Amino acid sequence: MPVKNYHISLSTKGDGDIRDLTEQVASMLSETKLKDGTVTVFVPGSTASITTIEFEPGLKKDIPEVLNRLIPSGVRYHHDDTWGDGNGYAHVRAAFVGPGITVPFTSGRLSLGTWQQIVLLEFDNRSRRREIVVQFIGE
Repeated sequence: MPVKNYHISLSTKGDGDIRDLTEQVASMLSETKLKDGTVTVFVPGSTASITTIEFEPGLKKDIPEVLNRLIPSGVRYHHDDTWGDGNGYAHVRAAFVGPGITVPFTSGRLSLGTWQQIVLLEFDNRSRRREIVVQFIGE
């Protein structure tokens, strides 16, 4: 089975930034000429995640608010004691959500739901440059 590798380069604003990657991934799929298979979207690093959401204004507010209630930024983390960088919460959030997803595609189209988009969630406490790995496997 052919494997096609791509990258998405982008800069984030820092904690709470959510970026829609769907159109870029769909465009890359079209470029591959693959019809059926899977795509893995993965963010290297330990303070950001890849997932799917409905990319709309309400959820763009809800996701950071819920994560702040579950994994607050204003409490002590042992990571911060070790490194002093104040982003222990970002590491925990990223571990909680995960670094990547796999999405099937059929007939050259991503098998996403109508209101489902592939997104990067940035958790770090500063702006970051992200190099997202996009790998297609298919025929």
